[in-house]
Amino acid sequence: MSWLPAQEPRCEAGSGTALDLVIVPRLRDLGGFQVRRVLPASERRMIGPFVFLDQMGPVAFKPGSGIDVRPHPHIGLATVTYLFEGEILHRDSLGSVQPIRPGEVNWMTAGRGIAHSERTPEAMRVAPSRLFGIQAWVALPKAQEEIAPSFAHHETKALPVIEAEGARIRLMAGSLGGRRSPVKTMSEMIYADATLRAGGRISAGMISTVQTPLPIFAAIPPRD
Repeated sequence: MSWLPAQEPRCEAGSGTALDLVIVPRLRDLGGFQVRRVLPASERRMIGPFVFLDQMGPVAFKPGSGIDVRPHPHIGLATVTYLFEGEILHRDSLGSVQPIRPGEVNWMTAGRGIAHSERTPEAMRVAPSRLFGIQAWVALPKAQEEIAPSFAHHETKALPVIEAEGARIRLMAGSLGGRRSPVKTMSEMIYADATLRAGGRISAGMISTVQTPLPIFAAIPPRD
């Protein structure tokens, strides 16, 4: 996942095959809070193991308000939550109570079944607050669809950071540039938060070990 306030992206001359597909997200209401849903789409049902991808915000909340996603179930997949701004409190039927803050990863494996809720913490509702993040749903391999549910939280300092050629990449899951994320997955993937400085780039050499097409998700704040 890569985000930076910028002009609309464009393909330079000679890079006509760099982009396989551009998907325009649809707005979905979650009960007083809207997300931009990229996957699934009519153009592409999934990318690798990623079957859902929602962009939350960026949004500004007034005092007393926030997100209130009530308890709901999942089966046969994993949900991955990552924030750029704000805070969410995760609770689940395993007894997990975990705030997630920018740069951290919440990985919840549903397996044969789990229920969870996601809310803005009460302490953050006393003043204006902001939220910006993404949540992906990752399909589990057929043999692991009925495994016991589990939850894992990874702090920012535990995730590898790669800096090269004007790029700063926090590796959320998988392997890249000779580094590997500690986040346990059931299948091979690359999931990363990349920030490019002016003139920066992610070179082919950095991703030369990738054996499958690399999905790139770009979240750009909406225009006023």
